[in-house]
Amino acid sequence: MTFLQLSLISAVALLGPLLALPRKWHLPVVLGELLAGLVIGRSGFRLVDSGDPTFTLLADVGFALIMFVAGTHVPMRDRKIRAALGSGLAKAAATALLAVGLGVGIAYAFGSAHAPLYIVILASSSAALVLPIIDSLRLSGPKVLAMTAQVAIADIACIVALPLAVDPPHAGRAALGGAAVALCAAALFLALRKLERDGTRSKLHDVSEDRKFALELRIQLTLLFALAALAAFTHVSIMLAGFAFGLAVAAVGEPRRLAHQLFAVTDGFLGPVFFVWLGASLDLSELGSHPQMIVLGVSLGVGTLLIHGAMRFLGQPWALAVLSASQLGVPVAAATIGSQLKLLEPGEGSALILGALITIAASAVAGSWAARAKHHDPAANPGS
Repeated sequence: MTFLQLSLISAVALLGPLLALPRKWHLPVVLGELLAGLVIGRSGFRLVDSGDPTFTLLADVGFALIMFVAGTHVPMRDRKIRAALGSGLAKAAATALLAVGLGVGIAYAFGSAHAPLYIVILASSSAALVLPIIDSLRLSGPKVLAMTAQVAIADIACIVALPLAVDPPHAGRAALGGAAVALCAAALFLALRKLERDGTRSKLHDVSEDRKFALELRIQLTLLFALAALAAFTHVSIMLAGFAFGLAVAAVGEPRRLAHQLFAVTDGFLGPVFFVWLGASLDLSELGSHPQMIVLGVSLGVGTLLIHGAMRFLGQPWALAVLSASQLGVPVAAATIGSQLKLLEPGEGSALILGALITIAASAVAGSWAARAKHHDPAANPGS
């Protein structure tokens, strides 16, 4: 990769904010970044090579940071979220049960042996997409908190289950790797909580702010990358490392200064690089060569929306039910791991991403619905 290519990537990533700029559209920034990647990558003008080691490493770092920030967005210290856990868990479990039936059906219809993989994808939600949308649209209330809990539970469960589903012969190794990452994240939580309670973190913050050292950011990045290295060594997706560490930091309490620093690093550079890389890595011509994979992608995307939309019957507002179906990390990790291990059929990886893109588009519309519902609800918006 050259600086000219990096400049091009940063420039086209601006399509994300440009599309998200009109407030009435309520579009997530990542949608424009993905489209930009499609234009300059394999499906478009091939101006960048998604297989370039430097580009891939920057994208991996961005992915780890995105999942870390998503984890920090989960309001772990909010007592209200704890009250919403029961409702969120019930909806996540109901979604998983529906996913089993539909996943097996889709696998049977396409003559595929990947039913476990389809089940995990259908049941998954993406905290990396849903939580920033909730924040940007200022959605609130008990039902939003319950949906937040549902998304977090589904994301964690599917992140852990994915390696087991995508490569069943090595399920034991993946389970041990996931357990190792989870235990290390728990140990980091205990260590960070101790530093917070004995005042060490506060003293470190004061020195860092006074001397402009950015010590908190440096330390957090060091720990995140170490956990990501453990995940890579144990053949577990780095998304688990990022999300688990983010939850640990959220449970302790993320300093506001650190949040601002992470926003600059993630949303300003490495996050857009990841989404552009993701779009650039997609080869839509693969789908053209294997039309049945287009049908598979549409089936997975629409099936996910139907399964999550069915939570309307459990009292969840339609807009929030569709919003909870938004996917990203699990399908991306499934396509990446499956391609690396050569476990997927030709075009199947692109089909998984196509299904995710359908849910992202639907989540943009659902977010708009939810925002408008809040705007017209005097209790939610007293100033209206």
